[in-house]
Amino acid sequence: MAAYVIVDVEVTDPVKFAEYGGQVPRTVEQYGGKYLVRGGSLEQFEGVWEPNRLVVIEFENMDNAKNWYSSREYEGPIKLRHKSAETNVVFVEGI
Repeated sequence: MAAYVIVDVEVTDPVKFAEYGGQVPRTVEQYGGKYLVRGGSLEQFEGVWEPNRLVVIEFENMDNAKNWYSSREYEGPIKLRHKSAETNVVFVEGI
């Protein structure tokens, strides 16, 4: 069953975040992931959630998503993300 990593990002340091953004795609690909949404314009239609910048990454299954997130390859980039942005991250199984 497919799994999705959904991230709401508020960038606090654009320079460091750009460095992060340049490193992450190859780590995602190594674990079979693919970007479905990576920023872009968004419009809020209902509710109180006001996301800043949304990212959605699809993986073949939840294990691949979790393995990517906790991988040695993502270890350096995640530290950059923590220094350059405030984020909310959820993992969800899809269909």
